[in-house]
Amino acid sequence: VQLQASGGGSVQAGGYLRLSCAASGRSFNSYAMGWFRQVPGKERAFVGFIKWFRGSPIYTESVKGRFIISRDSAKDTVSLEMNSLQPEDTAVYYCAGGGTFNDTHYEPRYWGQGTLVTVSS
Repeated sequence: VQLQASGGGSVQAGGYLRLSCAASGRSFNSYAMGWFRQVPGKERAFVGFIKWFRGSPIYTESVKGRFIISRDSAKDTVSLEMNSLQPEDTAVYYCAGGGTFNDTHYEPRYWGQGTLVTVSS
């Protein structure tokens, strides 16, 4: 099972980036998928996740209104659109799939390799 993230890069504050994550080895169409991020020296932090059935994605408070998670079941991909990026969004972003969740918490089973997002002021 592989989750391959892409789309990281460097932008200035206020800019936009779109990350994408493609699944291979199994389908995640009946599982939650989501995104986490990690700053060097800190623990990996939850960004948001999306279920496979009806319902809006769940986001951590600091990205609400700026980040959008969506999925394409036909392509078995999940995307993270990041608007109004700020320097504090600088991190390695990881996609994740499978696992368990409730209304506020997501515990993935599978992890992608991470992609670096750098936001300069």
